[in-house]
Amino acid sequence: MIEAVDLSKQYGRHTAVDHVTFTVRPGLVTGFLGPNGAGKSTTLRMVVGLDHPSTGQVLVGGRRYADSPAPLHEVGVLLEAGAVHPGRSAREHLLALAQTHGISRRRVDQVLDLVGLGEVAGRRTGGYSLGMHQRLGIAGALLGDPAVVVLDEPVNGLDPDGIRWIRGLLRSLAAEGRTVFVSSHLMSEMALTADHLLVLGRGRVLADVSMAQMTASAAPVVNLRTPQAEELRRVLTGPGVTVTDRDGGLAVAGLDGAQIARRALDSRVLVSELTPQTTSLEDAYLALTRDDVEYSTTTTTTVPRRAAA
Repeated sequence: MIEAVDLSKQYGRHTAVDHVTFTVRPGLVTGFLGPNGAGKSTTLRMVVGLDHPSTGQVLVGGRRYADSPAPLHEVGVLLEAGAVHPGRSAREHLLALAQTHGISRRRVDQVLDLVGLGEVAGRRTGGYSLGMHQRLGIAGALLGDPAVVVLDEPVNGLDPDGIRWIRGLLRSLAAEGRTVFVSSHLMSEMALTADHLLVLGRGRVLADVSMAQMTASAAPVVNLRTPQAEELRRVLTGPGVTVTDRDGGLAVAGLDGAQIARRALDSRVLVSELTPQTTSLEDAYLALTRDDVEYSTTTTTTVPRRAAA
């Protein structure tokens, strides 16, 4: 279990993490989400003792990571997949880690096979792809057979087969009763993998909920078509309701299908199609973090042309 209480981190006048309290429980895959600059990496670094909190504390298994007599056996961590000497082979890298904790060569070979690097374990890591580095980092995190696993963007650089593999691995680790804490920007993958979600925005906790609660929190969206679009827009728009153009029709948030149909009928507006849209994790996440994005972009997909000389 990971327990953070009133956890803050300041760098000069900048507050990276702002009085955050949360618990990551065993037996679940907890997804750690948030826009760039939300404080996720800083929080993970404080979990494993690489950054010292300005206030509060974070405990892993009931004690600070720095106080653990054998951290590899208690917490498996992947924060930077490329943090490997390029002149070493994968096996040499893991053997060096293993020797600090009395871990056997047999265990090194086990995790290399587990992550799919057994056949290339003797090659220097300087020639590895990003995906191979990720697999090696995951092997290092699992080397000590830890009860807590903390992974920062583990699917980055993996091909579709690798993404499916890491998804199954995370689920199996949680099923064994381990604490699994995973950060990611891939909403589609988190939707398939995570049981619980912790969302940060500008260093604060925006949500600490189950996956079902997260997707249910977004306003319902209904797609519809009508030959009287402007009149229907006027009928539907109101407090808590937004109507936007989408694919030649309208998308309505804040009303369900029955409410839309009733308003259209009362106003004698023809609706030719009305389709409720299932709320995705991406929809719910974007709605939640809309005001906490540090680097926002425009919604246009057209690249502006260079001005003529």
